[in-house]
Amino acid sequence: MTERKPPGVPFESWVDKQIRDAERRGEFDRLPGAGRPLPPGTDTTYDELWWIKRKMAREGLSVLPPTLALRKEAEDALAAAFAAPTERIVRKIITDVNVKLREMMFKPPPGPPLGMKPYDVEDVVRLWRERRADTRAQGDGSDVQ
Repeated sequence: MTERKPPGVPFESWVDKQIRDAERRGEFDRLPGAGRPLPPGTDTTYDELWWIKRKMAREGLSVLPPTLALRKEAEDALAAAFAAPTERIVRKIITDVNVKLREMMFKPPPGPPLGMKPYDVEDVVRLWRERRADTRAQGDGSDVQ
């Protein structure tokens, strides 16, 4: 489109005419992405970090403040403890995450408050035993440990 807008012609009507002429010539046919929706994020204002955010979304990455990351880690540790095959592994998982929770409680980083306290290892082990007994009872009809 090297043609210049003639003087005295409103810009909008000149642009509309250019678009209509291009449509008639078929210049909009078979464009890449034709018929598909625009990718997410194209309707927002310019963001200098757009490429980093897109890469992180594509890779399934996220960056959380340290307290939220630890909260997620603690919840994952509790789930892993409940799925552990032995009591020794349950105790190790919970003890390890408790060290991190205590450290965060006494040296709070910037960001939102943690809002958690260390787990009671004996309580988690008791719950693990109960869940294991329930699973065995449901699985083979007996309550053998």
